[in-house]
Amino acid sequence: QVQLVESGGGLVQPGSSLRLSCVGSGDTFSDYAMGWFRQAPGREREFVAAITRVGRKTSLSGSVKGRFTISRDNAKSTVYLQMNSLKADDTGVYYCAARGPTVTGAWYTEEREYGDWGQGTQVTVSS
Repeated sequence: QVQLVESGGGLVQPGSSLRLSCVGSGDTFSDYAMGWFRQAPGREREFVAAITRVGRKTSLSGSVKGRFTISRDNAKSTVYLQMNSLKADDTGVYYCAARGPTVTGAWYTEEREYGDWGQGTQVTVSS
C-alpha cells in the first residue's frame, strides 16, 4: 500500500500551464503503476493519464492527448502531470492513483483497477 499526496493545483487562465505532483510513501513506489484521474463538478471521475512502473509507457485520454504529459521519478517517489494549453473543460479535482505491486510494462485506465488514491488537488481554469 502507498499513501499519496497531490500538489500543484490552482486557479489559472485558459491557455496556461500547470504541473501537478504526487508523492508516494509507504511501499516501494517503483513497484506501482500510476495514474491520474479527474472529477469535474456534477460529473463522474474520469481517466486522464497512466504510466508504467518505470515510466517507459504512458497512456493519455483523448481529451488531453497532445496537451498533457505524465512522467515519474522513482528516485523521488513522485509522478507528475504536466498540463499545457489548459481549457475551462479541464477544471476539476485531480486525483493520483496507484496500482500494485504490478508487472513491468502494465498500465491501467479504469478507476476500479487502482487500489490507492490521494486526496485530490483542485484545478480551476477560468478567465
